[in-house]
Amino acid sequence: MIPVWLNRSVKDDEERRARIYAGEIFVYDRLSAVAEFANFTRRILEAALAPHDPRHVHESLTPAELASILGRLKPLFTHHPQSRCLVKRILEEVGVDLVDCHMDVPKLRTAYPTWHLTKGIAYAFPPHRDTWYGGPQAQINWWMPIYPLQPDNSMGFYPRYFSEPARNDSSNFNYYQRNAERKDTAKYVSEDPRVQPAAQVPENEPEIRVLPEVGGIILFSGAQLHRTVTHSESLSRYSVDFRTVSERDVQKGHGAANVDSNCMGTALRDFRRAHDNAPIPEELALLLDPIGPQPTDVKVFEG
Repeated sequence: MIPVWLNRSVKDDEERRARIYAGEIFVYDRLSAVAEFANFTRRILEAALAPHDPRHVHESLTPAELASILGRLKPLFTHHPQSRCLVKRILEEVGVDLVDCHMDVPKLRTAYPTWHLTKGIAYAFPPHRDTWYGGPQAQINWWMPIYPLQPDNSMGFYPRYFSEPARNDSSNFNYYQRNAERKDTAKYVSEDPRVQPAAQVPENEPEIRVLPEVGGIILFSGAQLHRTVTHSESLSRYSVDFRTVSERDVQKGHGAANVDSNCMGTALRDFRRAHDNAPIPEELALLLDPIGPQPTDVKVFEG
């Protein structure tokens, strides 16, 4: 059993991280910084997709047209100075130590009906762990909806597999090669040739779907097995996520147990200190990946 806590009180962030590393999921609602971030994201999104309602944009634009717009919109959102500022406000509001905490850039996620854009820049992820994509075992994911969620238009978790291996092909994934591929993401519309690690999960496998209101946020381990939930009749769904790691935890080797991840490379260098944007110490990245990238690979994606 995996507990899902709503507004759970903890002694400090260290206790919360330890619980998340053990598979527990935390949900916070009605956070002012989260609501502000959702409002900010909606303004950018609606301006980019005008005159279309973002939730119904699949009814008006072709997958190729939408991919072209998202190819411009998503980097603009990620690198907007207000985006990082609002992430820091969320961390402060829930009591995270900004000197110890390192964060990656926030990402705008999009999920469209199964017959529309589900590749490339709007890839619909099958069951996977972020650790199969180079995420460190100490990674914590923060995920927030931008519009009200529906059960067929959300994110699904497979709690049984947090401590059990799932058959997967993560050994084919190289994080540094993925960085080299990122510049072409918006070009993939009907097919996506990139390696995408996935689990072989039975169709009847129990799944939980956590549905916070707008202004709420979910915290979970990057080692949780989860997927994009969408349907042929779904509305278009938009969310924002970002990831954090504790420098102290990486130094001490703390984090979720690695039960089945065999990917190459590490995303740890993507994380920068929340307090002052300083990079993660290189010696910590080398702890996780002493080999490093090859000459044709990209250590950190800057686009």
